[in-house]
Amino acid sequence: MSIEHGRNGLLVPVDLRYLRLMLVNLGDLADPKKDPEAVALIDCLDWAHPREYTHGEIDRLADACARALALRGYKRGESIAILSANRAEFLIAYFGIMRAGLVAVPVNHKFPRDTIEFVLRDSGTRLAICDQERRASVPSGLPIVEFDSLTGETAWPAFLDPGPFETVVPAKGETAMILYTSGSTGRPKGVPLSHAGHLWAVESRLRGGPYDKDRLVVAAPLFHMNALGTSKFVFAAHASMVLLPQFDAARYIESIGRFGVTWLTSVPTMLAMAMREREALAKADVSRVRYVRMGSAPTTQKLIDSIKRAFPNAVVSNAYGTTEAGPVMFGPHSDRRPKADMTLGWPLPQVEVRMLDTQGRETNEGVLWIRTPANMTGYLNLPEKTREVMTPDGWYISGDVFSRDASGAYTFVGRADDMFVCGGENIYPGEVEHLLERHPDILQACVVPVPDEIKGEKPFAFVVLRPGAVLTEDEVKKYALANAPAYQHPRQVVFMTELPLASTNKFDRALLKKRALALWTEAEAARESQKA
Repeated sequence: MSIEHGRNGLLVPVDLRYLRLMLVNLGDLADPKKDPEAVALIDCLDWAHPREYTHGEIDRLADACARALALRGYKRGESIAILSANRAEFLIAYFGIMRAGLVAVPVNHKFPRDTIEFVLRDSGTRLAICDQERRASVPSGLPIVEFDSLTGETAWPAFLDPGPFETVVPAKGETAMILYTSGSTGRPKGVPLSHAGHLWAVESRLRGGPYDKDRLVVAAPLFHMNALGTSKFVFAAHASMVLLPQFDAARYIESIGRFGVTWLTSVPTMLAMAMREREALAKADVSRVRYVRMGSAPTTQKLIDSIKRAFPNAVVSNAYGTTEAGPVMFGPHSDRRPKADMTLGWPLPQVEVRMLDTQGRETNEGVLWIRTPANMTGYLNLPEKTREVMTPDGWYISGDVFSRDASGAYTFVGRADDMFVCGGENIYPGEVEHLLERHPDILQACVVPVPDEIKGEKPFAFVVLRPGAVLTEDEVKKYALANAPAYQHPRQVVFMTELPLASTNKFDRALLKKRALALWTEAEAARESQKA
């Protein structure tokens, strides 16, 4: 046992037997000292006939993918996109791309087609690896490889080139992947992330192991930091994972007993939905579940309490991370002191945090500034946006408001701007407003959040129609669903002759938010009355 000194003065015990110290490429996490025949992944793409992959198989297939990319002549640093639902091949391609010294670009397949095309263009993608369902979203002219095709030049089996591959050793700061996060401009922002930074994140998660007897369930999308970071942890820890193609509450619960899951990973929305599946929970064997880890969105004490009742043998925790600064930042204290359920904990070693008020003064409640080894260097092709959130000396200004208690533990308070979270997805009102205002009959729109027990918050829209136009609430919702990710569509639409203005001649969002809450509460009460 050794003691490591963190930058925040914490003494952190490190069991060196379980800490991986020789990782160099984010795509090559296999531990050669461990059993290659141990199960690594159970792919539930076919729920009736799930397929098991060993650690050795995943390693060999990732090598085959890397060899194929090198054979096709892709040059170091070029971008290769992955556009697919969750499946084993997604992770094999992800690891193979990075092993070859290329840049992996997992694409949010929930984006509209024109946004997907923007991401592929913005990232300089040279090849798209996709499943059959998303093939139509790949613009013509861009080479593809298709997971579901069994024959022909574009077929995944024909593309792979089996054999050993010497993993590329990245240069200092070399980019491993580009993840895209939504922004208030209406376009996603590319976040280049380095091998070294995210190897630090992987190794930070390995502290306190071993975890090779654990089995995690992953149902969040692999294009998201939450699921992608968890998957890398699984392979580095020589653990195993159950991979669902997408979240389904009943199957998520069934997988726990069916596959002997010991560790649940999720965003809070997923677990809130799972808690409603009371019959499925009653039937499931949850005795082996010892960890429940949530992240990517705020949670509630009510949800934590219900999870504890459902999984009495488990430790429940809520994590905080960002695409721009990494998936891990806070954790337990070195002296194992207890913390409140809603508290995230204390900064990890090598994590520096500051909180500043609106005057730029250090405070115990303010906007979180954070500097970790996993910080991005800046948004792709967006120098002005980068300067808004990154300081010259490497601090990331999160825009999230935090508080710090007397013990030094940190708690998430809320957003400093208008952004809100719906089911783990960031929603910027301006994005939805611009979407609605593209409708030929809509003159103006203002979107505000309303509370929801499952999703956290949902969009509520106030709309002004063009003179003489006739439009129904259902038509507005259908338009949003057809032209944007489903989570962005307004759950209630109110038509107005004009939108109220504040003294700045901007929409009075505070007033509209109060009105939306009253109308939403009234509508919720009516729905509950109908159920009764």
